[in-house]
Amino acid sequence: MANEAGLQGASDDAVEVEVRDTLAGIDARVWDRLARGHPLVSHGFLSALHDTGCASVQTGWQPVYLVMMREGQVVAAMPLYLKGHSRGEYVFDYAWADAFERNGLAYYPKLLGAMPFTPVTGPRLLAENEADKHLLARAAIALCQKARVSSLHILFPDADDLKVLRAEGFMVREGIQYHWKNADYASFDAFLAHLTRDKRRKMNQDSRKVENAGVKFTWLTGREIGADDMAFFYQCYANTYRNHYSSPYLNLKCFSRIAQALPEGLVMILAWRAGARVAAALNVRGADTLYGRYWGSTEFIASLHFEVCYTQAIAYCIAHRLKFFEGGAQGAHKMARGLLPTPTYSAHWVTDRRFAKAIADFLEAETEGIERALDELEEHTPFKSESR
Repeated sequence: MANEAGLQGASDDAVEVEVRDTLAGIDARVWDRLARGHPLVSHGFLSALHDTGCASVQTGWQPVYLVMMREGQVVAAMPLYLKGHSRGEYVFDYAWADAFERNGLAYYPKLLGAMPFTPVTGPRLLAENEADKHLLARAAIALCQKARVSSLHILFPDADDLKVLRAEGFMVREGIQYHWKNADYASFDAFLAHLTRDKRRKMNQDSRKVENAGVKFTWLTGREIGADDMAFFYQCYANTYRNHYSSPYLNLKCFSRIAQALPEGLVMILAWRAGARVAAALNVRGADTLYGRYWGSTEFIASLHFEVCYTQAIAYCIAHRLKFFEGGAQGAHKMARGLLPTPTYSAHWVTDRRFAKAIADFLEAETEGIERALDELEEHTPFKSESR
């Protein structure tokens, strides 16, 4: 599917649109400017996934990146993948795939606009103006039609891109994640003081359990993270998958490449007991947000998971004046740690208009359920009424 032409889907004779299967040849500075500096959409992060074989044709992630040019210069781009499965996406469409198959139609391959294995909201239409975003969206639909695939799915677009996708006729699906917001807390104790009594007591109890087990913590940022630290983290990360009878999506080489690509963009939280490391969490730091991504341990210690993944991450955000902490996909239990339900979105284009109508009806009913769930969750806020 390389170097396809005639995909722009709009009357802009100055625009050329290509499909590329690699980021090689695209200036990283240009790409990162179009990606608005988001670390998990960066040229380096994506190249690390591709070049180490984690997101590749062999693993079912075939890059078909849309690249838009004027006078030979890249002015917009869109990360897309041709996929033969739905693993590593975090927006579940298995029921849709089953419906296609039951009716004798192929759901796979499909086109996906997302960061592989990364359920984080961010730019998906990489352009510097809204007009070019519309051109990208139309070119993606044209590619979907030309390639004769069942559908096109854009996962976790930010608000600006979602607006464009809606306008171009994409169906929108709503989901829920749990995010923490820094209310300019002067200290971690100030944050605790804003929680309801039972939630504050619960967090303090979990912290005491870990402390009584002899566990201490250190934070490493960027170049402070050594090769030995990364190797230990990967051992923990792989253990998490093994404990769930699964295999890791990413390999150690990939994490090492990400550390090189984002030299000041990683935050590792290490748990120590009796002078030895026992657990680690690896987070990605953006301009004002800490993204909780990966974790694992070498032994079970009660409440250690919550302390490493949430309490320490929130403490880091307060200490470094970050505005948000995104704790990953799913998990209403995160509300007990001060994370609040936050809507997320995905946008979908289905080639077969009969199925598009059926899916639109499904999404209408599902959205009503999501909105009710959000209302119910907000009634169980972990914060005191005067802190809401």
